[in-house]
Amino acid sequence: MDGKYERILVAVDGSKPAEAAFEKAVSIAKRNKATLIVSHIVDSRTFATAEVYDRSLSERQEQHAKKLLNEYVEVAKENGVEDVELSIKYGSPKVAIAKDVAPQMKADLIIVGATGLNAVERFLIGSVSESVTRYAKCDVLVVR
Repeated sequence: MDGKYERILVAVDGSKPAEAAFEKAVSIAKRNKATLIVSHIVDSRTFATAEVYDRSLSERQEQHAKKLLNEYVEVAKENGVEDVELSIKYGSPKVAIAKDVAPQMKADLIIVGATGLNAVERFLIGSVSESVTRYAKCDVLVVR
């Protein structure tokens, strides 16, 4: 391989670390003339119990995800990335990014933000970036 990435997947959730990852992904996609895949995983575990009481919760989550991704697409295009694709999935971000989204979208680079978990949380549940680097079949860039 000549070191040129063609399909770059960036996982976003609206957080500061994801914002940094997105900015890096835009510059790498532009430099490589690559397709940028902007992905958001709706963490269904966080609202599964609450949905018993409020059935519209997942629908509202999906609307929020679409709005968020469309904003990222606009910024990417304004910054010169011509080919942008979207991916919204439900599940655990730790698993879905590396095991589902990246292979399905044929990504050759995954870019994620470093998480802000403290040492205890990292020990107990692990970070998304750690999980992605462990399970990904392609290169992973963790942006600090």
